Amino acid sequence: MTNLEITQIKSGIGGRRNQRETLRSLGLRKIGQTVKRPDTPVVRGMVRTVAHLVSVELTDLPEIPASSNPPAAPEAIVVVTVKGKK
Repeated sequence: MTNLEITQIKSGIGGRRNQRETLRSLGLRKIGQTVKRPDTPVVRGMVRTVAHLVSVELTDLPEIPASSNPPAAPEAIVVVTVKGKK
């Protein structure tokens, strides 16, 4: 599955309300902030609305087979030292 890496490059101040709301919906709040969103028609439409305020890069996610199990965590070894009187 591919993702879009969206970076805000210009401010939404002075823009129309729907453009400011679209930036917020994409999760962008500050200039220079980058978010990753799935490459869907909905997200592409949102990007088109604010295309003059953002830059977009296409990134790929590595495919994880559905049948593979995550690696098990190593078991912890606990060592207890007791100091006492002789």
